[in-house]
Amino acid sequence: MKRLFAAIKVHPSETFLAKYYALMRPLRGEAIKWVDPQNIHITLRFFGETPDQDIGGIAAALKRPAAGIPPFNLDICDTGIFGSSYKPRVIWFGIGQNEVLTTLAENIKQELAVIGLLPDRQNFVPHLTIARIKYLTDKKGFQRLIDLHQSGPIHKEEVKEFHLFESILRPQGPLYKIIESFELG
Repeated sequence: MKRLFAAIKVHPSETFLAKYYALMRPLRGEAIKWVDPQNIHITLRFFGETPDQDIGGIAAALKRPAAGIPPFNLDICDTGIFGSSYKPRVIWFGIGQNEVLTTLAENIKQELAVIGLLPDRQNFVPHLTIARIKYLTDKKGFQRLIDLHQSGPIHKEEVKEFHLFESILRPQGPLYKIIESFELG
């Protein structure tokens, strides 16, 4: 069994890292688990614990949508939270409206359904999880910081491929290992 997900790897630029650390530094005293910048990605599909014998079928299903989509650019912009302002759970960077990304995600969903992997009930909401919040002592200060960084460009990413990753959970943080890469076009 392997814990798997399909995702687009993001390669953080200086402006991306500046925004990331501008959020992280003032929140050092809070119970927040920050995603290592080298692990930041856009999840296209989370598979969870997957039997080894199913991996080949998943990889074959992911090849078909990759071949039909040309390389494209993403605008990473805006900062927000999942959860409520009273109990935020995740800090994220958003993805600007992108028809090609939406088509890629939809094509992946359809190809996986053909092999019996039906989609979960959640709609595809492209974002980059940058931190998971366990507990906040200063909710008002946190919300002021999020509001301050809420709008604006963060990073541009050229997408030429996506990957099937194995997520190996460790006490020091997850290790993401590429199982297979899928070149676009």
